[in-house]
Amino acid sequence: MPSPARETLSELLTPASCALLTVECQRGVVGPHGALPELAAAARDSGALDTVAHLVSAAHDTPVQVLHAVAERRPDGRGSNRNARLFRAAGRLPVRQLTGSDAVRIAEPIPVAPEDLIVRRLHGLSPLAGTDVDALLRNLGCRTLVITGVSANVAIPNAVFDAVNLGYTAVVPVDAIAGVPVDYTPAMVRNTLALVATVTTAEDVIACWRGSRPR
Repeated sequence: MPSPARETLSELLTPASCALLTVECQRGVVGPHGALPELAAAARDSGALDTVAHLVSAAHDTPVQVLHAVAERRPDGRGSNRNARLFRAAGRLPVRQLTGSDAVRIAEPIPVAPEDLIVRRLHGLSPLAGTDVDALLRNLGCRTLVITGVSANVAIPNAVFDAVNLGYTAVVPVDAIAGVPVDYTPAMVRNTLALVATVTTAEDVIACWRGSRPR
């Protein structure tokens, strides 16, 4: 018999009421020529980017809706935040996440299907706050949001907190997120995200989607 925790995970991840969100998995962030080489290396070397791709491919074989959250900015910076060091530094980076550029395309090896939804934002730190994600999820009947991508330093915690505040159950596959330094991510998951999200692995998420028993 599966444990109560595993039974709960299967219930949470029922494909018809579940969605998968990739966060800032774009070429200008995690690609080989991105603006943040250390973060890109962490995402690739840890296997997180490949794991995100595996989750997306698995979702495409089920009714699970995939959303890709992309951070970008206009060439003139109009509408973008300037009220934190992070935003000011981003404006000086050699690779900028400009609307319509190659930098804001979803990074390889993540597949993008015609039915995927791509949600772009010009402001803020969160993929949810002030974007279309919440309205889209509600229209889709989503109750559980599986959150993946980068970074474990900023955008992933923001997405988890905002999802919980909006009434969704957040599920975080720990092998599908990355941050810097590398040892920060497990500490942040253990001491912060585990308090508000269901922490699991990509393998167990996919097993639930496919209707098989997680390990």
